[in-house]
Amino acid sequence: MTWRERVRGLVDSSPFQHAITVVIVVNAATLGCETSPALVERFGSVLHAVDRTALGIFVVELCLRLYAHRARFFLEPWNCFDFLVIGVSLLPTSGGLSVLRALRILRALRLVSRVPSMRRVVAALLSAVPGVASIIGLLALIVYIAGVMATKLFAGASPEYFGNLGVSLFTLFQVMTGEGWPEVARDVMDAQPMAWIFFVVYILLSTFVVLNLFIGVVVSAMESQVRSETQADLDEREEREEEREEKMNAILLAELRALRVEVEALRAERLRDGRTPRSMLWG
Repeated sequence: MTWRERVRGLVDSSPFQHAITVVIVVNAATLGCETSPALVERFGSVLHAVDRTALGIFVVELCLRLYAHRARFFLEPWNCFDFLVIGVSLLPTSGGLSVLRALRILRALRLVSRVPSMRRVVAALLSAVPGVASIIGLLALIVYIAGVMATKLFAGASPEYFGNLGVSLFTLFQVMTGEGWPEVARDVMDAQPMAWIFFVVYILLSTFVVLNLFIGVVVSAMESQVRSETQADLDEREEREEEREEKMNAILLAELRALRVEVEALRAERLRDGRTPRSMLWG
């Protein structure tokens, strides 16, 4: 085996992947501890050392994978994601770029590329983007129409919540999430008792219909992803079975050929010794 093949076998092995996962978890915990002034004051040097060590391990791992897979490394989207995250971590964090220190926690997102179940969830969400975009557009349209109506209807009754279109849109977003909407409705109903009709219709449309459609699209995408992966597993299993059968057939054929060679050799030996039966010669 060449050095490149050995490195490829190393970086693709399960123990190596598990070790990198452990480093990611430890680094994420370290970055979380750095948010505590008390911990930084007491263990600041240790935390920084662990962070630098983890970053060094990630850089070495990335270099090994680049060496092992060469240009094919960038054909895998998750590899590009890892490359981007590590690249951001290597940017200088002094002076005007000190805000980039907060982006170091993005390394924890590498768990997504390491844990197969997380990858499946992200793949399902990405496959649901077209349907989700349509639902978000429908929801934005409903909120906008309701915002214009609420501003015209309730601006005088409740300027705190519906004084202008921007305030109305924010209020309706809050109502859609179910957070504090009874207080908003009662404030308006003190001046306009029939305002409950607007809020009930709006909540039914935005929360119970559109948001449930959003959930339904995501769940459908998850089911499609699971079915496709199940089918892929079945196809892979069938391919392995076919390969095993081909290997068994090849082995049997080789044994039959070897047996035939042995029979021919035995027949030739008996012919030379003059001990071959007549029936065998006729055969």
